[in-house]
Amino acid sequence: MEKFDWLSQIHPFDERRNYIIPGNEEETIRFSALQFLQIGQEAIAQRGHFYVALSGGSTPHAIYKKLSQLPYREQLDWSRVICFWSDERSVPPTDPESNFFNAMQAGFAQLHIPHQNFFRMEAEKDIEEHARIYDQLIQENVPHSCFDLMMLGMGEDGHTGSLFPQTHGLHTTDRLVVANYVPQKQTWRMSVTYQCIHQSRQICIYVTGAKKRSIVDQVLLGTYQPNLYPVQKVGTPHHQALWILDQAAGAGIADVLENT
Repeated sequence: MEKFDWLSQIHPFDERRNYIIPGNEEETIRFSALQFLQIGQEAIAQRGHFYVALSGGSTPHAIYKKLSQLPYREQLDWSRVICFWSDERSVPPTDPESNFFNAMQAGFAQLHIPHQNFFRMEAEKDIEEHARIYDQLIQENVPHSCFDLMMLGMGEDGHTGSLFPQTHGLHTTDRLVVANYVPQKQTWRMSVTYQCIHQSRQICIYVTGAKKRSIVDQVLLGTYQPNLYPVQKVGTPHHQALWILDQAAGAGIADVLENT
């Protein structure tokens, strides 16, 4: 596989966030897969394992599918990849709505990742107790509770992970994982917290498609209202978030920044 220098393609947005627009949707998925592999290769070379928190959503699903195909799947020692999840719905692991199910179906089940390297969020029952257990699993199995890569998406309401607008999980400051009740969906979700996100070495927010352009513009160009747009709070000066946008989702950002 060709040499891939993704760091040189990053553009600064503000002190907490950077962005990159690799191209159309297919080019953006390809970029994201190559970046995933490079982060993983460097983590394994430097620390022996690659700790990643996987996300749900259509764009991460496409990344997982790409990673499971040739030549991508041959570029990483998958036996040293440790998979956690950034959030999960309150459904069994066999449910098509499950983020675990979707990652495995997309191709992770075919990669040579040992069974014991998968740490699924058990959100289908006793979710508050299992959120505490998952918090402890991270502390016990991820060195310094620091993921090499935190994968996130963004919903059309500005949520990320399962940190939804105006939910109590937005204000949790003493936990890595929280059981978050989402009134607007009348359901519980399990999610990593901002604290867990901001301890990660690399934080990536993947957004593709024209239908996301409006919310991308509101989140990145509008007033800072993290209680309404939780994804706005992701990123710190020391652990910046990288927004990976395709041309359709990032069109408004590109227009504004090119004219400033």
